[in-house]
Amino acid sequence: MAEEKLEINGRDRWDSRLSFIMASIGSAVGLGNLWRFPYICYKNGGGAFLIPYFVALFTAGIPLMILEFSLGHKFQGSAPYSFSQIRKKWEWIGWWALLIGFIITTYYNVIIAWSVDYIFYSFPLSWGDNAKDFFYNKFLCVSNSPLIIGKIRFPILFALIAVWVSIYFIIYKGVKRVGKVVMLTVPLPLILLAILIVRGLTLPGAIEGIKYYLTPDFSRLSDPRVWLAAYSQIFFSLSLGFGILIAYASYLPKKYDINNSAFIVSLANCGTSFMAGFAVFPILGYLSHIKGIPIEEVAKAGPGLAFVVYPTAIKLLPFAANLFSFFFFLLLLTLGIDSAFSLVEACATGIIDKWKIKREKSLLLISIPGFLIGILFTTSAGIYWLDIIDDLMTNFGLTSVGILECIAVGFILKAENLRRYSNSVSEFAIGKWWNFCIRIITPTVLIISIILVLKERISSPYGNYPRIALTYGWILFFLLLFLSFIIQRGKRCQ
Repeated sequence: MAEEKLEINGRDRWDSRLSFIMASIGSAVGLGNLWRFPYICYKNGGGAFLIPYFVALFTAGIPLMILEFSLGHKFQGSAPYSFSQIRKKWEWIGWWALLIGFIITTYYNVIIAWSVDYIFYSFPLSWGDNAKDFFYNKFLCVSNSPLIIGKIRFPILFALIAVWVSIYFIIYKGVKRVGKVVMLTVPLPLILLAILIVRGLTLPGAIEGIKYYLTPDFSRLSDPRVWLAAYSQIFFSLSLGFGILIAYASYLPKKYDINNSAFIVSLANCGTSFMAGFAVFPILGYLSHIKGIPIEEVAKAGPGLAFVVYPTAIKLLPFAANLFSFFFFLLLLTLGIDSAFSLVEACATGIIDKWKIKREKSLLLISIPGFLIGILFTTSAGIYWLDIIDDLMTNFGLTSVGILECIAVGFILKAENLRRYSNSVSEFAIGKWWNFCIRIITPTVLIISIILVLKERISSPYGNYPRIALTYGWILFFLLLFLSFIIQRGKRCQ
């Protein structure tokens, strides 16, 4: 597609199709690709999990990505503006998506800050022989309860400042600057992943790790929870429901291939997730081999993989351990930063569209409160609050936004109308299967998922945290919903 550098109706434009695709891939590929997909895959049937995973990709992931790309491109605006064009009183859906994304940014940037600190810790391998003790007791200084806030960890705070400043300067000049940055930050993680894969496959026990990752357990396919896990992984790993893809698509030229781009971005994201397993499980197999413990015990680490299990294994490498540690945490940093500035860009686009203020001012309105809220996650209780709020924002917030998107497009705008629009600007057409996915399959799966998770939370409090702490999380959740209605009542998106 020919480049289109002129602004249309005063709206900034991507320099090229490649810039848009790379930015969209960067927003989708994040920290979760490195540890969550391999963990979810082995937990739900290993190689057999790929069957429900790819079913979910083609019945929910790609259809929702086409939906969000099409909305942004058709209405040439942010998520709030696009939903206001579907129905005036539905603008709040877009604001709820952006507010959820904003809260996620406040703690997501803290995880990136951990990676920044660990880059410096890599050279002397500061965690020594006990990475778990170093991470929880020396680095985070974790308190005994989320209600005991404790002290601010200044190494994390200073790194968090650096992360927010970096995000500001990456996107304050608009999508043209973003398009240049992603040309480095998207390919670099793939290069680093390849380096770690090659190194991991040469280690003793690596093949056992790969076998554990991919050995199929087809009996698990009869378990509905495995299918729900596949849909959840697809939904969250593609950055759906944040308003990011709607905002990015609003900067596209009038004639642009929506359908093809959705397939490219979705497949690139899922390919990266699958590739990440070959970087993770050889290391887990190696650690199992060296320590003489079952790989099942090592693989249970889940989120602790990045800052406990992987550093433990790296320390045991026979040579260049600090170099491979540096590569690993640089990988985490580059994976995270694209998703982080995408979340901020989505919020900035919403503010600019509604109040017509300068980009620099809109970014300050996001960055300063975002940093101040993020200070909570730099305290001794920060990891508890990160876990509590992340559970609510992802399992309930984003899922709810996804359901509302399907209702708004499937039954109010009419799925067929948006399908025809997407086909009219694309090189190949999607069939009426897309309508069925948006109207029936995707919302049904998301509704079942949210009901099952809610039922589980009622019967057993999440994480065994004090109920008052969980109540504070729910108060924040409903406060965001309330604020979305308040913002809608202001000046209407123009």
